Amino acid sequence: MIVKAKIEHHKDFLFMEEIPDTYVSDHRLAEKSITIKDAPVGIKNYQLSTNGLFLVYSEMKFDAPARIMTEVQGEAITSQFIFSKGTTTTTKEKAGKFGRSRHNIRYIPSTKESYEVKPDVEFVYFLIVLSKDYYLRLVDLYSPLHEQFVQEMEKGISTSFAEQDLFMTPEMRRSIDAIMTCRQNGELKRLFTDARITELIMYQLEQFSQHIQGGKETLQDRDISKLEEARAILEQQYIDPPTHKQLSKMILLNEFKLRTGFKKYFGTTIYDFVTRLRMEEAKRLILEEGKNMYEVGINVGFKHQASFTNAFKKYYGILPSDVRV
Repeated sequence: MIVKAKIEHHKDFLFMEEIPDTYVSDHRLAEKSITIKDAPVGIKNYQLSTNGLFLVYSEMKFDAPARIMTEVQGEAITSQFIFSKGTTTTTKEKAGKFGRSRHNIRYIPSTKESYEVKPDVEFVYFLIVLSKDYYLRLVDLYSPLHEQFVQEMEKGISTSFAEQDLFMTPEMRRSIDAIMTCRQNGELKRLFTDARITELIMYQLEQFSQHIQGGKETLQDRDISKLEEARAILEQQYIDPPTHKQLSKMILLNEFKLRTGFKKYFGTTIYDFVTRLRMEEAKRLILEEGKNMYEVGINVGFKHQASFTNAFKKYYGILPSDVRV
């Protein structure tokens, strides 16, 4: 298969690769980095490829409206994500931009597409392109949703898991970050990348299934903005988080919409989201700062050592004192 993309009216390609279709389990990954700075375009691309696989992580910023032209020649399965980079924005700006976070899985039997890009937004486009052979060997799943997708694929019919792109979850973002920060080389990097791609696709399938079971009603843009604001508040105050009632008043959204909307949009409950933030920070404090268990518990919002120990063991399956072992 051949995959390529470029900015309309620009001579340089964002990427153009010919990828062998046949899956080869022990074939090593090829890596490439490309930077394009040609006003109004600013792009940094990181690419991974091997037999049956092409992956690109692209940080983009446009100072004027632009259009991205993409083309795939040959059968391919794409798993794509777009989300705001937004690392230096205010809470309200971050809330508005992160509402653009989207993902989907598609089967494409050769296609040309174009995407409108809005100016003054710094965002990340993460794309995985798999050959049919690679996908069927890597993703060995038997859910009804997946079987239906494979049936359409076998007919050569262009299809998507979801009619409309769904919202990215924190778990998906963590899987993408893990791929991008992997420090392994050679065969270990290939094994790690395969595992994270499978994990990422499973997170997508899980959300697609929940979306179907929960109905297809969509969230309003104004509610999405408030939910993003709620998340930003929780990220800042997870040590002593506001109650649902307090949080609903802070973002001017009723408690029911807050609870149900948060679960639908982020794929997790408020309680589980706060717990994840606390546990990830606790693990970091143990491994990177060498703090003792009492200090760690206090620093992530637990008044009693026993409560912290129980929560940590429930989340990670091991005692916090065993993390260094």
